[in-house]
Amino acid sequence: MAGEGEAVIVLDSDSSLEEISSASDAVLSGKIRSCSDVISVSTMEQIAPATLLRPNRGSSVKEITLASSQGPNRENLAYEVIHKKRRIEEICICCGSLEIHTQHPLFHGGICAPCTERFLERFFLCDDDGFQADCAICCWGESLVMCDNPACIRCMCTKCLDTLVRRGMAKQVKEINPWICFLCLPLGAHGPASGVLKKKKTWRTGLKHFYDQESNLSIYRPLSPRERTPIKVISLFENISQELQSLGFLGKNMKLKYIHDVTDVVRTHIEEWGPFDFVFGSTPALANSYEHPSAWYMYQYDRILRYSRPIERSRPFFWMFLDNLVLEEETRDAACRFWKTEAVVRMKLQNGTIQNVVHIWSNIPSVNSKYSASSSYMDLFQLAKNICRTRIFSERPATLIKEFFVPLKDYFRTF
Repeated sequence: MAGEGEAVIVLDSDSSLEEISSASDAVLSGKIRSCSDVISVSTMEQIAPATLLRPNRGSSVKEITLASSQGPNRENLAYEVIHKKRRIEEICICCGSLEIHTQHPLFHGGICAPCTERFLERFFLCDDDGFQADCAICCWGESLVMCDNPACIRCMCTKCLDTLVRRGMAKQVKEINPWICFLCLPLGAHGPASGVLKKKKTWRTGLKHFYDQESNLSIYRPLSPRERTPIKVISLFENISQELQSLGFLGKNMKLKYIHDVTDVVRTHIEEWGPFDFVFGSTPALANSYEHPSAWYMYQYDRILRYSRPIERSRPFFWMFLDNLVLEEETRDAACRFWKTEAVVRMKLQNGTIQNVVHIWSNIPSVNSKYSASSSYMDLFQLAKNICRTRIFSERPATLIKEFFVPLKDYFRTF
């Protein structure tokens, strides 16, 4: 999580100009709490950071305070299914509502329209501790239990465990070390002990189908651990090996090619070095000297990205480009046209001062969630000017977006 005295602001793409202005005023006036906060400008909802209750990798519980409200029928969900013989497909397993919109993508059971929307918005959001930010079942939850399978990034909330498995299950889970979540357990292990919480046999395919049917966000089908291979990365103008290593991606057979200047790089070089699974690029940090005009970095990145793309969508392929507020508006517009996606903004605060801001284009699902923000109304020139004037610069810009790399664990091997 972010360090002491720091906050990360995530602006919602649905935010109005007034809402963004209000948030900016709060930031500049120092009204943001000194602890690490993630704020959705659309609701000004504050989500407190996860706190580990036990210190090591086997320590699998973290607390998150959320203003959640579950449906009134959820407490009786298991009773309705087991004793009244109601089909679980007729009940939203996230809140207990009987007004079903579709079926849950991961577990047997229904899901209502509001819970569907929340699932689509939050499922891929992660924390920089390497885990999901929300419960894999309801995408909410006040207290999350993290799976201890090294190949898994999922969390499940104590409310879902107590409601869908059995009363007291959450307390029991906290005493199990290691604890393996209900998505990682083999299907044969899902007996009466799992209550009414039964995972789908093809939940990975179901997740992709769910997003295909319910949203405009295109995702790759997550891969099972045995299908994953070490990631091959090309990092342009900025070396992200430190961020990838902290998440476990660096290891045997993992390949990262860092290139500071791509002027002489041609397609045959990429074919010789690749194929690559992830193409990262970044403009120089704000106030640093540039060896080239700022637009050069975007256009050269786009050229290398075109060389690196697989011919068909036959395998997971990801990309990300950061602008450290040095690109002109015309260049940013060109980037949106080239990559057919809007940019989002990540803003970091320290002691009420905007310390760092990055502009991001990417096809990683977590970047394009609702809680990443359009910069349509952001005065980026003024932000850059303020940062330069204060002369307070944080660590390398890539550290601000490390949690966006976490969903890559669903596709590539970690060590």
